[in-house]
Amino acid sequence: MNKPEHFRPPSVDTVLRSAEGELAVARHGRAAATDAIRHVIELLRAGGAPAAASVEQIGLMTLDRLGERDRPSQRPVINLTGTVLHTNLGRALLAEEAIEAVVAAMRAPTNLEYEIEAGQRGERDAHVRGLITELTGAEDAILVNNNASAVLLVLNTLARDREAVVSRGELIEIGGAFRMPDIMARAGATLREVGTTNRTHLKDYAEAIGPGTGLLMKVHTSNYVVQGFTAEVGPAELAKLARQHDLPFVDDLGSGTLIDLSRWGLRREKTVQDALKGGADLVTFSGDKLLGGPQAGIVAGRKDLIARLAKNPLKRALRLDKLRLAALEATLRLYRDPDRLAQRLPTLRLFTRTGSDLRALAERLQPKVTAALGPGWLFEIIDCASQIGSGALPLETLASAGLALRPAGKATGSAVENLAAAFRAVPVPVIGRIAQGALVFDLRCLEDEALFIAQLDALKPERLDALA
Repeated sequence: MNKPEHFRPPSVDTVLRSAEGELAVARHGRAAATDAIRHVIELLRAGGAPAAASVEQIGLMTLDRLGERDRPSQRPVINLTGTVLHTNLGRALLAEEAIEAVVAAMRAPTNLEYEIEAGQRGERDAHVRGLITELTGAEDAILVNNNASAVLLVLNTLARDREAVVSRGELIEIGGAFRMPDIMARAGATLREVGTTNRTHLKDYAEAIGPGTGLLMKVHTSNYVVQGFTAEVGPAELAKLARQHDLPFVDDLGSGTLIDLSRWGLRREKTVQDALKGGADLVTFSGDKLLGGPQAGIVAGRKDLIARLAKNPLKRALRLDKLRLAALEATLRLYRDPDRLAQRLPTLRLFTRTGSDLRALAERLQPKVTAALGPGWLFEIIDCASQIGSGALPLETLASAGLALRPAGKATGSAVENLAAAFRAVPVPVIGRIAQGALVFDLRCLEDEALFIAQLDALKPERLDALA
């Protein structure tokens, strides 16, 4: 029997002079292309490659390797999880006006901290302060990089080495095991818990106030609801108690909103305006949740207290850059026209899509997905209950429709997981969720129908048949 020929690789220079090699150099540079060719040759040699491996094949493998190396780590995905403000997928999508504002700020120097009319140094928060006070009725406002930072700045400024009085039922934990008591500790404040998990009364706050009290605080339980035998103290009562003792009252809304969502059929959520009218001296809230803008933390309220926050050295460490300020300004401007907000703000647009429209979308996709998956998979149009996400309106669900994909025959336990992985492997990954033995795609956040259909061509029918 003749022994197979050993792999005899071409020289690196030969591959570099090929059409594929020249393309690799043009796209990635000579040094990177040379290293990649050498690596590919070593892999082929170690893997017992056939002697007939051509210069073209090596060049193509080199291009694939370099393309994979230079692919951005953060890239677009298609969110079919059923959670609109998905923390792991970037939360709110920006409006086109906000995107245009960010691009403009990226392309040229801006008057970030420069007053053009006066010809002197300015203050970066001034670009959005007026909009926030206009929309909320607050005396003043200040910006930091997220709501946790807003709470940290408030506590460090007003309650450092003092006590912050909070109901035990409001000591929330948000994503990533990030807890309110931990924020207080890092701010240098001492937590003074009052009441019980399910019931807190005004006298609990009153009895906790003493010479070491720095502020009273109410924290919106945005990602859970305590029901049953419960009692809590309303903001107006807390505000009155705080004034009696000359203490600031801080209302942390978390994913605060600037507009009554009930006009679009959603459950009414307390707005920033409600909190201020209810007596809060300061209100803290996020920019990238219900507001629908970029990641930001906003503090709105009394002018004298905002001035104290601005003087805290932490403010500089937590400040926003020009890109997010540009995006936030453009987003806030949209709120001046609430009648068109649902069409222009992606977050609200996704919230208000109707179940009937989404079912019609599912029906249009059915034959396309069926053809792409082949006979080894069953396809079902199902009713879904989308979630707001990011701790906002935890009990609120949105009537939606979606697709449930499951193996047609007897399948291994990993078949559906492998199908989900196959969809994540297409050029723009499709992210769904696995429930009741099926891969479920909730269609609420699918706006680019054509892209989803085009992605189906990247699925391999033979591989899907093997999975099933």
